[in-house]
Amino acid sequence: MKKILVILVIGLVANTFAQNPELVLNKNHKIDSTKVILPDDFYKREGQILIQLLNNYHYKKHPLNDSLSSVVFDEYLKTLDYTRSYFLNSDIQSLEKFRYLFDDFIKQGNLDVPFEIFNLFKKRVGERIAYIKKCLQNEFDFTVNESFKPDREKADWAKDTNELDEIWRLRLKNDALQLILGGTNEKKANSDLLKRYQNFHKAVLQYEAEDVFSIYMNSITQVFDPHTDYFSPTASDAFSISMKLSLEGIGAQLRQEGDYTVVASVVPGGPAQKSNLVHEGDKIVGVCQGDEGEFVDVIGWRLDDTIQLIRGKKGTVVRLQIIKKEDGDNAPAKEISLVRDQIKLEEQAAKSEILNFDYEGKNFKLGVIKLPSFYTDFEGQRLGKPDYKSTTRDVREIIKKFNEENVDGMIMDLRANGGGSLQEAIQLTGLFIKEGPIVQVRDARDNVEVDTDPDPSIVYDGPLAVITDRYSASASEIFSAAIQDYGRGLILGEKTYGKGTVQNMIDPSIFFRVEGRKAGQLKLTQAKFYRITGSSTQRKGVTPDIIFPTAKGADDYSEASRPSALPWDQIASSQYVPFGNFTKLIPVLKKKHDERAKNDPEFQLMLDEIKEYNEAREQKEFSLNKEVRKAQREELEAKRKKREEERANLVGLKIEDKKEVTAQNSSKTDYELKESGKILADFILLKKGNSKLAAD
Repeated sequence: MKKILVILVIGLVANTFAQNPELVLNKNHKIDSTKVILPDDFYKREGQILIQLLNNYHYKKHPLNDSLSSVVFDEYLKTLDYTRSYFLNSDIQSLEKFRYLFDDFIKQGNLDVPFEIFNLFKKRVGERIAYIKKCLQNEFDFTVNESFKPDREKADWAKDTNELDEIWRLRLKNDALQLILGGTNEKKANSDLLKRYQNFHKAVLQYEAEDVFSIYMNSITQVFDPHTDYFSPTASDAFSISMKLSLEGIGAQLRQEGDYTVVASVVPGGPAQKSNLVHEGDKIVGVCQGDEGEFVDVIGWRLDDTIQLIRGKKGTVVRLQIIKKEDGDNAPAKEISLVRDQIKLEEQAAKSEILNFDYEGKNFKLGVIKLPSFYTDFEGQRLGKPDYKSTTRDVREIIKKFNEENVDGMIMDLRANGGGSLQEAIQLTGLFIKEGPIVQVRDARDNVEVDTDPDPSIVYDGPLAVITDRYSASASEIFSAAIQDYGRGLILGEKTYGKGTVQNMIDPSIFFRVEGRKAGQLKLTQAKFYRITGSSTQRKGVTPDIIFPTAKGADDYSEASRPSALPWDQIASSQYVPFGNFTKLIPVLKKKHDERAKNDPEFQLMLDEIKEYNEAREQKEFSLNKEVRKAQREELEAKRKKREEERANLVGLKIEDKKEVTAQNSSKTDYELKESGKILADFILLKKGNSKLAAD
């Protein structure tokens, strides 16, 4: 087992229009509406090699049988037509005869049927574009009381063309209403929509055998687990660039969902993260160059074309129109402005601040470390550079300064920390304990490796709290779990993501070579992480000692929500000596937290936001009456504006100043950080034997 592994929250999954961040088409691909795409012997052989690699090296062994065939069949159709808006029921029925043959196709390297299905999809897209063009010749009547249901993932396939036409009429009417309520006139709305769907059609027409093979292979890899992916040669090159973080841009990794470009993750230290205006799950629907340019509608664009618009030279301005994830799919797009910059390792570094406040008649001074990721300069480390950057080195220096400041306690903020270097997670934990195991790693052969604290010294032994959320994953979960299991500190916030698996890259070209042809790359899961207690972090994540409120559906963004996610399980506990045990204090701390929350207006505002988000998320049907929809939006916007004004007043800010302070993640506007500070203060008082607090 390698001692240095890079572990990611969410694997960059290369599917297609619905969920495909890596499908990057070659700029030289030609558009041909009549072209039938066929596989050649190279892809047939590559497919067989990839299956052998999956069977030999993946953590979970999947027998190639009818059960797997059925799942691959469904996954492939879902990947092509996620919203069930192109295939007809008759198409699906005609394809059912292949449901239990895909295992045989996989063994034989037979790609004929998967390519035949794609060519049928391509034909159906062409038919839909013809209908769209016809439908958009006339303006819609927005006085009629009709409604639109956007979620068709589990809907029945349309029984005939007439039913599919009606589904698309309502979809187009909703799209047009979205644009109109955003300020576009009705005639231009129809024109923009036509361009949008023609762009999507253009993307489909440019697909070649490499792209179809990639779609199909990822329908197979996804059956093994969500983080096992096939990267085509083009996608592999793009992935390498993104991992180096050397490009100039906004600092966000993007994926494709249907017609939308969606933020897959925000790169720590980049313009997007620094602005606090762009978050995972946000949809980018428009891009504009500079302060004065015109917006380009990018709905329906190929992912790589959208990326090219967003990327640019350092110091230049790009404006984006974004539909915020928490606002729901039918919310109006919000305009933001970002200054492009080069993403550097230094900008991912740990940031610190001192949190000062008066509480229970005492002044508290707490050191706060915001850690965006578990980073390290692998190249500098390999070359033996004495000053190479790493998470542990940076945090060690910050702790020294905290000790000089005589802080009463320390908070490690791991919110939105998606992971990084396993070795850094181990070494960082070692700063807070004397010795012992940190994490256990089990491979596919049931071999268990216990990684231990490499440094017997303790850099900080004072009161400690760790804040997590649903986006804290992998290395973040290893650190949080170890701190919790050793009784070394309090874990506060939301339950973590629950990714407890390890991936490595394999190059299939090692096993076969063809002159002038290049194989892709396979990223596959080869091991699982376990806490020192023996419990896996997979699916369950780390549950905080005190849980903060979270929106309904938070689990929909967790590892457990992925259908093929590996199961939770348990192995033998490793031998370790707890640092402390304060389980009896948790109920007291929680009671104090609950009492504060009931009377805290900031907490109530947060509950209002969560309630609003839950209501938006549960809304499955939307009015297509312009006045009704407009009134709903105005009511929602008024509520949000009022809430923002109330929050600004509570923290002593003018509403126009709030964005700047929030962008810096200041403790002044961060309720969860302030409340974590008070919980840690209660903990400090209890540990000092504050009898009054204990009695309360």
